[in-house]
Amino acid sequence: MRLLTLDGKCNICGERVRIARERQNLSQEGLAAKIQLNGHSLTQKAISRIELGLRIVTDYEIPLLADALQVDPLWLIGLTEEQK
Repeated sequence: MRLLTLDGKCNICGERVRIARERQNLSQEGLAAKIQLNGHSLTQKAISRIELGLRIVTDYEIPLLADALQVDPLWLIGLTEEQK
């Protein structure tokens, strides 16, 4: 099986995850903890790999990330303009 990438990245939301996380002054570990408190298993290493574009983000993880980061899921995947 061949892994498809876009511009060498495995996801389209990593950069926006980093932007939203930094705007909230959250560390990668802090973001992982918020997601884990909601009963889902994402580690700091997984967050790092998402932000670097080295890890695929599944469809069910988009709302988890958006909720933890308090952003619109559509913004996270680049379908809407900059958050206010």
